Amino acid sequence: MCGIAGFTHAGSVFLPERIHQAVSSVAHRGPDQQGIWQNETVSLGATRLKVIDRSAGSQPMSSDGFTLVFNGEIYNYVELRDQLIGLGHQFATACDTEVVLHAFIEWDTACIEKLRGMFAFAVWGESRQRLVLARDRMGIKPLYYTRRGRDIYFGSEMKTIFCHPEVGRSIDLNALDTYLGLNYVPGAHTLAAGVLKLLPGHFLTWHDGEISSHCYWQANPLAQSPLPTLEDSTAQLDQLLTQAVKEHLIADVPVGVWLSGGIDSSTVLHYASQQASTQLKTFSITFNGREFDEARYVREMAARYATDHHELDLGPATVTPESIIELAYYSDEPNADAGAVPVWHLSRMSAKDVTVALSGEGADELFGGYITYLADRYARRARIVPRAIRRLSLRSANRLRASNKKIGLDYKLQRFLHGTLLDERSSHIFWNGTFSRDQRRQLMLSHDDSHLLKLLATIPARGDVRRFMAFDQAYYLPDNLLAKVDRMSMAHSLEVRPAFLDHRIVEFAARLPANQCIQGRTLKILLRNLMKDKLPQSVLARKKQGLDIPVHDWLRGHLKPLLLDTLNRKSIEESGLISWSHLQSVLDLHMQRKANYGYHLWGMLMLFLWIERWKIQSPRDIQALEDFSAVSA
Repeated sequence: MCGIAGFTHAGSVFLPERIHQAVSSVAHRGPDQQGIWQNETVSLGATRLKVIDRSAGSQPMSSDGFTLVFNGEIYNYVELRDQLIGLGHQFATACDTEVVLHAFIEWDTACIEKLRGMFAFAVWGESRQRLVLARDRMGIKPLYYTRRGRDIYFGSEMKTIFCHPEVGRSIDLNALDTYLGLNYVPGAHTLAAGVLKLLPGHFLTWHDGEISSHCYWQANPLAQSPLPTLEDSTAQLDQLLTQAVKEHLIADVPVGVWLSGGIDSSTVLHYASQQASTQLKTFSITFNGREFDEARYVREMAARYATDHHELDLGPATVTPESIIELAYYSDEPNADAGAVPVWHLSRMSAKDVTVALSGEGADELFGGYITYLADRYARRARIVPRAIRRLSLRSANRLRASNKKIGLDYKLQRFLHGTLLDERSSHIFWNGTFSRDQRRQLMLSHDDSHLLKLLATIPARGDVRRFMAFDQAYYLPDNLLAKVDRMSMAHSLEVRPAFLDHRIVEFAARLPANQCIQGRTLKILLRNLMKDKLPQSVLARKKQGLDIPVHDWLRGHLKPLLLDTLNRKSIEESGLISWSHLQSVLDLHMQRKANYGYHLWGMLMLFLWIERWKIQSPRDIQALEDFSAVSA
C-alpha cells in the first residue's frame, strides 16, 4: 500500500523540487520508503507501506522504457507472474508492483482487466510519450487529478494537487449542494472546483496535452439474469468468499480483522479463521453504557474464534476536539459521515499490532443490508395516505422533543415522514442524507442542484430495490464509505482490505433477484442463509447498528465549543457560501433540543475546518480578484 503523486510539465516550467513536496504530503500513506523519478516531461513519486516482499519493490519502478508508481494490492499477482514468466519476462522481486509493471509492458492497458485487487496507479511509457492512470473496479483506492493548460496533476489525495500553487483552490457550488444533501460528493466531482476523481473501473490517458477517459469494467445489477435458486446462490457465495478471504490474507506483515459483532464483519472473521495459520487478531470499538454499544456481540465472536482481541472504548475522553481537527486534516476532502471518528480511532489502535486489516465494507450494498431499503418499501405504501394527512403527521412529529440517542425514534419518524412527501428517487437519498432541497435553497447563498438532479435521473423511475442498491454501490460506497476508510486508515499507515468487494463477488451479486436480498422485513436474505449454521443466532438476528458516534449528543456537549468556534458568524459570512441567519437558526434549534441537526452540523463542521485549513476560496472571492486584476491592468 502506498501513496502516489505526479504531474506533467510539457506546457509549464519544470520545477524538480515540486514532486518532493507532493510526495511528502502523503508520507503517512507509506512511511517505509519514498522515491521519485523525473524526466523533461513528467515527474512521478511514491511513498510505500511495505506489505509484500519487504526487502525489495522500491518505487518508482522502471523497466524497458516504462516507469510505474502503484498504490494497492493485487491478489492474483502470483498467477499473473507465472504467466508473464512463461512469456519471457524476468523478475527481480517477489512483489506485486513488478508484476503490474511487466503486465503493462506485455498487454498495455488491456492488463488492467486482468488485475484482481484494489489499486490506483500511474505508468509512463517513454516511446509513446504517454501517461496512463488507472483505478480499481470498485473505487477502493483513490486517485485525484486536475488539468491546467496542457498539463495534468494527480495523486492519491487532494493534498498532492494543492501543493502546486498554480492550481486554484475554489469551491464547486454544484458539489457543495450535493455535499450538503448527501453528506459526500458523488461521481467524478469534488468540492474543489476543477479537481476530479478518476471514476472506479476507469483508466485515463495523457499524451501531448490531450487526455481521454475509458471505462474498462462495470457491473450492472439491473441488466443481469438472476440466479435460479437460493440454494445455488448460497453454494456459490460460499465458494467465492472462501477464495476471496484466502487471497485477502496474503501478506508478509501481520494481518487482523475489524470486528463489529454484526453479520458482515463476523462473516469475514469466520472465513478468515478457516484460512489463517496463526491466531487472528481482532479489533473493535465499544461505547460503554450507550444503547448502541456492540461489546457483547463483539466479545461473543472473539471468544467463538479464539482471537487475540483488542478493544477501545470511545467517549468524551478519547474523542477530543484536538482529535477532530487532526481527523479533518487527514480526511483530505471533507466527509460529513461522523462514522469517520470511530474508524479513525479503530485504525490508530489496529496499527499498533498489524499492518493489514480485513473489513466488511460492501456487503450492505451488494446484498441489501440498509434499513433505508425497507424505508423505500414502507414509503410506497405510506404514499397511499392523502398528502395533507402526511404533512400534518410530519408537523406533529417535528414537535417531539429531540432525543440524545444516536438515532432516536423522533429522528427516524421525522425523516421517514418527510421522505414520503418526496418522489421515490429523492426520498432514497434523503434517508441517508441531511439537508433537504428546500433547506439547501435557504441555506446556500448561491444554490445550484443541477448535478444532483442529473444523478437522481440515473435511478430508474420504476423497479424493485435493486435500483437503489445499484445507486448506493455506484456512489455511496466509493465516494463515502470507501473514501472514509481509506483516509482514516492510511493516516495511520494501515491497509484495510474489504473482502466482499472482490469483483467476482460483485459480479455474482449483480445477478441476484430482489427476493434473495430482502423479504418482508428481513435484510440480506442470502448472506443470512449462508451463515445460519456458521454464526450464533444472536448475531444473525440482531439489527444493524452501523459504526457511528452519538453526534447529536456530543455536539451539544463536549464538542460544542469546537462547533461554535468553527461555525462562527465571521467565518460563515466571509465564506460567501452560507446564509448566517439560516445556519444560526439550525444551531439554535439543535442546542435547544427542539430538533436533532447533529448530522447536518457535523457536515458543516468538517466543511469549514477544510476551508480554513486549505484556504479555499468562494467563487465570489475569485471574481473579486479577477475584477481587481482587470482594473489594475
